[in-house]
Amino acid sequence: MGPATDVRLAPAAVAAWAVAMVVVGLPAPAVVAAGGVAAACAGGVLAGGVLARRRRAWAGSAASALRATPRVLGQVILVLVTVAGVALPAAAQVAVRESGLLASLADARATVRIVAIVRSDPARVATRSIWAGGAGAVRLELAVEHVSGRGRAGGAAARVRVLAGASWDRVAFGQRIEATGRLQRAEAGEEVVAVLTARGGPRLVGEPGPVDAEVGRVRSALLAATDRLDPDARGLLPGLVVGDTSRLPPALGDAMRAAGLTHVTAVSGAHFAIVGAAVLGLTAVLGLPRRLRIVVVAAALVALVLLVRPEPSVLRAAVTGAIGVAGMCLGRPSRAMPALCAAVVGLLIADPWLARSFGFALSVLATAGIVLLTGPLARRLGRIMPDRAGRAIAVPLAAQAVCAPVIVLLTPALTTYAVPANLAVAPALVPATVLGVLTALVAPWWPAGAAALAVPAGWAAWWIARVARVAAALPWAQVAWPGGVGGAVLLALATAAAGCAALRRGRRPPG
Repeated sequence: MGPATDVRLAPAAVAAWAVAMVVVGLPAPAVVAAGGVAAACAGGVLAGGVLARRRRAWAGSAASALRATPRVLGQVILVLVTVAGVALPAAAQVAVRESGLLASLADARATVRIVAIVRSDPARVATRSIWAGGAGAVRLELAVEHVSGRGRAGGAAARVRVLAGASWDRVAFGQRIEATGRLQRAEAGEEVVAVLTARGGPRLVGEPGPVDAEVGRVRSALLAATDRLDPDARGLLPGLVVGDTSRLPPALGDAMRAAGLTHVTAVSGAHFAIVGAAVLGLTAVLGLPRRLRIVVVAAALVALVLLVRPEPSVLRAAVTGAIGVAGMCLGRPSRAMPALCAAVVGLLIADPWLARSFGFALSVLATAGIVLLTGPLARRLGRIMPDRAGRAIAVPLAAQAVCAPVIVLLTPALTTYAVPANLAVAPALVPATVLGVLTALVAPWWPAGAAALAVPAGWAAWWIARVARVAAALPWAQVAWPGGVGGAVLLALATAAAGCAALRRGRRPPG
C-alpha cells in the first residue's frame, strides 16, 4: 500500500471553487467586499489563535482540546486566505470587464461596430441562421479592443461571443477584424460580457502575429496530411491532436457521446499527460539530468498549448495533465492531490469564470477520482482478477463514477458502456496522440513524411471510431435518467451507495 493521500489543501480548493462560482455573477463592489471580509476574518482567526496558544493555564480536557486547536485554526486560516485570494483578483477582473462602453451598449441592445482579435476558431452551430439566408451559423469568441455605437466610441477589454453567418467560417485565430452587429447581454456569470449577432461578414484589419500565424500553418498542414485517411480517421485524428472537430462526421460525433468517449476529442488533461510522458521517456533514453528533463517537458507542454490554442479550457487541461507528469518527473506521484488542489486555486485566481465551466468540473473531478479511488477499487477488483487488469478497469471506473453526475446535467442519460469503451480505446490513445502530434510537427516541413506518419496514427484513430460506433449501436447504450440538479444528486447518491456497498462487501472475510 502506498503513502496516504494528502488532502489538507482540499477544503481550501473547494472553498475557492464555491466562492468563484458565486462572485463572478456579482457586481465588482460586492466581490471586493466579500474578499475584504474573508481577509479580515483570516486575520481575526489568526490573532485569536495566537492569543489562545499563549494561555497555558488550561487543564484536563481543555488542554487536550488546545493541542488540537492549531491544526483546526490552520485549516480555517488557509480557507479564509484562499477565499480572499480568489475574490479580490476576481473583483479586479469583473471591474475591468464592466468598464468602458461595451457593457452599457450591451444593456441597451445597441447596434455597434467593434474592432477585436479572434480568440477561438469558428465552430459550426446546429441552428439555422436567419441573417445568412438559412445557411449554417458559426460561433466564435472575440477579444474586443474598441467599440462604437449610438454616437459614442471608446476602448474595451472584454470578450464577446459572436453568432454569425457562413462568411465568418474562414476567420483565422489571431486576426484583428472589424465587425458590425447587435449586442445583447450574456447570462450572469458567463466569461463573455455580451453576445454579438453579426450583420454581414468581417473586415480584416490586421493579420495574426508570428506565433499565431505559425500555429495556423501547422494546423492547416495537419489537415492536409490526414486528408487521404479513412473518413472516420480523417475527422477524428485532428480532434485527437489539436481539438479540431470540423471534419468529424456527425454520426461519429453522436456515437462518441453515446459511448462516453467525447473526452477523446476535447483535448483533456490526458492528452497533455500522454505527450508529457512521451517526452519524459525520450529525455530518459537520452540520459538527460532530471532538471533538464523537467525543462524539456515543460517546453513541450507549452508548445502543445500553443498548437491547440491557449483558450481557458486548454490551459485547464494543460495544468491537470501536467500534474501527473510532474509526479513522474519528481518521483512523487503520491503528491498528485495537493498539486491538483493548488492548480485549482491557481486557475481560479487567473480565471474565476472557470468555476462555472463544465469542462473544468469534469477535468478536476476525473483527476481527483483517479487519484482517490483507483487504489481502493483496484484492490477490490484484484481479488477476482489479475492486479494489472483490476487497475486498468479501476482508472476509467473511478473517473466515470465521479463525472457521471455532472454529465447528467448536460445530457439526462447514462452511458451504459462508457467503462468498457474507454478500456477498449485505451491502447490506441497513446499511438494516435503521439503519432498525430509528430504528424503535425513534420507536416509543414515534409508533407510526404507527415502523410506516412499519419497512416499508423489513422489506424489507431479508426479503432477508436470503430469502438464508438459499435458501443453506440449496442442495446441500451444510453439509458434515460432524470435531468437537472435533482437527477445529478440522485445519481451521486446512488453511485456513493453502490461504492460503499462494494467496499463493505470487499472487507468481509471469506467463508
